[in-house]
Amino acid sequence: MKTKTLQELAEHVGGRLVGDPNILIREASTLDKAGCGEITFLSNPKYEPLVKKTKASAVIVQKEMECTAAQLIVEDPYYAFMQIVVLLHGHREHPKVGISPAAHIAQTAQLGPDCQVSQGVTISEHVKIGKNCYFYPGVFVGPKVQIGDDCIFYPNAVIYDGTIIGNRVIVQSNASIGQDGFGFATHKGQHHKIPQIGRVILEDDVEIGAGCAIERGTLDNTVIGKGSKIGDLVAIGHGTKIGPCCLLVPQVGIAGSAVIGHHVVMGGQVGVVGHIRVGNMVKIAAKAGVINDVPDEATIGGTPAIDVNKAKRAYALIEFLPEMRKKLKEIERRLNDLSKENGQTTP
Repeated sequence: MKTKTLQELAEHVGGRLVGDPNILIREASTLDKAGCGEITFLSNPKYEPLVKKTKASAVIVQKEMECTAAQLIVEDPYYAFMQIVVLLHGHREHPKVGISPAAHIAQTAQLGPDCQVSQGVTISEHVKIGKNCYFYPGVFVGPKVQIGDDCIFYPNAVIYDGTIIGNRVIVQSNASIGQDGFGFATHKGQHHKIPQIGRVILEDDVEIGAGCAIERGTLDNTVIGKGSKIGDLVAIGHGTKIGPCCLLVPQVGIAGSAVIGHHVVMGGQVGVVGHIRVGNMVKIAAKAGVINDVPDEATIGGTPAIDVNKAKRAYALIEFLPEMRKKLKEIERRLNDLSKENGQTTP
């Protein structure tokens, strides 16, 4: 952990400083918990009242505000906060273990310089690995896998045969990349397994969360686009194509052969059926069920998913449906009574 002056932090993120530039900052924290010697940030307007109450030495904001803390004014407070957290705290450091004698590495495998291979790792035949990759204990890398530079594989990650992984990819613990897709031909009541002859491609700067399952394609490849981040416990079906810079929050499920555009955000437990297309810049609310194609830049929610504003209005009515039904029954009864009084019969 490092200590920096507020002036140094301002220069680091290219921000404008309001307050004492010599204030020492040793840590980063949240608005409600930050104290003396700590810096915090405001990116969500609903937390604006906390800025006036914060005990932090400095706060990162988009515009100058009324508060007792010094202010670091930037265009994107959350991004600036990230830069400062990295500067002060750094990313996780991985211990240098070299090539453990308790690892199994096939003679035909090729490892680049400065790779760290822990005990219990298996690297199979004809694997090609770039430089500076880290393999934690229990990682399995199947035959003919190709891995780029600066990748990290946390404990018990499984990389099936033929998978292609780019540079700076992170695979968290217990993730499974490239297992068989859920493909069966049902004939006379019996389910017959279809060979899955495609593979999985993880492009540069992809991160795969803990416990994820990403299936290889039946015929075509499953592709996770450059810079996309996949949360924990996400299941991605065979042949799915996910574009660059997408964010999939934990417990998302995407069926086979779906095509997802770039910069798509899916909330927790979103379900997407197979063989549909989700456009670019789409936002999908948590627990939505997506069953149809989605146009670019749409924001949808609900099950089945519809425009999020319509979904909010529809779901807001749910708690009133019993009372509305009761009133409709009463109206129907009164109409029947009026019809009888007028000598008419209700159809």
